[in-house]
Order: sequence, then C-alpha cells, then structure tokens
Amino acid sequence: MVEDKMVSVVIPVYNEEESLPRLIDRLRPVMEGLKRPYEVVFVDDGSRDRSLELLKKTVDEWSQVKVVELTRNYGQHAAVFSGFSVSEGAIVVTMDADLQNPPEEIPKLLRAMEEGDYDVVGTVRRDRRDSLFRTLPSRVVNMIVRKMIKVDMKDWGCMLRAYRRDVVERMSACHEQSTFIPALAAYFAKRVTEIEVAHEERRAGVSHYSLRKLIDLQFDLVSSFSDFPLKLIMYAGIVMAVLGVSFGGVLGVARLVYGAKWAAEGVFTLFAVLFAFVGFQFFALGVMGEYIGRIYREVRRRPEFVIEKVYRAEKSPS
Repeated sequence: MVEDKMVSVVIPVYNEEESLPRLIDRLRPVMEGLKRPYEVVFVDDGSRDRSLELLKKTVDEWSQVKVVELTRNYGQHAAVFSGFSVSEGAIVVTMDADLQNPPEEIPKLLRAMEEGDYDVVGTVRRDRRDSLFRTLPSRVVNMIVRKMIKVDMKDWGCMLRAYRRDVVERMSACHEQSTFIPALAAYFAKRVTEIEVAHEERRAGVSHYSLRKLIDLQFDLVSSFSDFPLKLIMYAGIVMAVLGVSFGGVLGVARLVYGAKWAAEGVFTLFAVLFAFVGFQFFALGVMGEYIGRIYREVRRRPEFVIEKVYRAEKSPS
C-alpha cells in the first residue's frame, strides 16, 4: 500500500560493512527530521562480508528499516529494482551505501520535487571527489545519454536521485535484464529536473566499479536505448568496402603503369590494410554478439533478481 506522504530510501549494499555504521548514524537523524512517514530499504546484493549481519541488527534497532536479502550478487541496478519492489513510498530516493552521496542532501531532493511538481529529480555532483579514471568515462557516458535520451541532464552517473511512485512502477514493469535506471526513468517521466548536491570521498572500503563493470554499464546503456552501434558498423562497412575497392583499383592501375616490381614493394601496405579490415570485422562481430547475448537473456525470461528474504521490524499487536 502506497502512502501519499511516505518517502522510501532504497540503498543497494555490496560488501560495505565498514561504511554502514557511519551511513546509518548519519541517515537516521536526516529521515526523522523530515517529520513525515518514511522507510529505509537496504538491499544486500550478495555481500560476502558482515554487511547483512549489520543490516539485520539495524532492523531490530530502527523500526522503519527493511532489509532485502538477495540470493546472490545481481548487480547494482537489479538490487535497486528489488528495493523498488518492496518499497511503499510515494517518493522513492536512491543512493549509494559508500557515503559519497551525503544523506543530508535528501531533504533538498524532496523540496525540489514537491515545489516543482517533478516526476524525477536528478543530481549533479558538486566538486566531485573521484579520480580521473572515474570522472573521464563519466563525462563520455553523460554525453552519450544526452544524445540518446534527448534530456539535457549533466550528471547521469550519480545514484542520489528521487522518483515518483508512478515512474518507479513503470520502470519495474519493464522487466529488462540489462538497463540503466536514470535513463529509463527519464524515458517514462514527463517533468525532469536536476539540482546540485555535495559529493564526498569514499572513506572506507573500495569501489566495486572496475573498468570491466564500467564498460558493461556503458554497453547496457547503449544497447537498452539505441541501435546506433549496429548502424555505425553498417555505415563503416559500406565506407570500408568502397575504400577497399578504390584502393584495389589504384593498385591495379599502378601495377600496369609502374610494373610488377612496384607492386611487390607495396606488400606490407596490403598487409596493414588487411589487418585493419580483419580487426574491424572482429569488432563488428563482438558488438553484434553483445546484442545477441542480451536478446538471448531477454528471451529466457529469467528473473532479474531473486529475493531470499525480507527482514522488517515486527509490529506490536494492537
């Protein structure tokens, strides 16, 4: 049952035992200061440390907390969707558990949403405290998303965001195996805005986004909302075919004019061109394979996540 004034905060957790105590200590006074119904939904995404144990203890100490235990590690976006499935608030806020998203910024998101009657409130990380390894790919992702979604937002990578319940339900109804939640929300929302929020350094633990995961996330984004890579391969193939035929014609004429000796001296050029073509073919096969793999996963219709158990405070009998 959805309460009109309730706020749900969904937080995916994966091996964050060092950050959780600080997060809970900072989050609780913020939520109580809202002076409105709220709940906090922690999703344990198959953690291998003591994160789940700490979260279950929190349920006993904080009655507004729910803990969703997943059967294994499904990834951040699947974990968020599992949190959506048990949340009850009219407004749902998502944030990371590593405290790079300060919980003190949550009231600012709620004010922006309600004063402007927005469906989605995104955030821009002010004075971002990340390395160049994280910020440079983020800029590329932001540029690509703006082009594909046609929504002019500056920072698509920040997890601290607020969504209306109807947007959450529309996203949850998609049941996509690979998707990008901020872009999907913008696709379903009518009124979207973006505000600046503070950003903090990670003070404990390590980032779980390796280069491989960042690349996978990028391709999830592209493949979920665009067939541009396939079109790019087609157009590039046409251009390379035309260039190959033209180059072959030039070599044939040069052989007739300058003789066979000149043609033999250009053998390494031919090899270089051949290797370039072969490399492009393998790249093209890889891109098409990624699309086919995602189609295969969608056709199997396996669930995006499986909830082992939901822990919540026991209600006293009335």
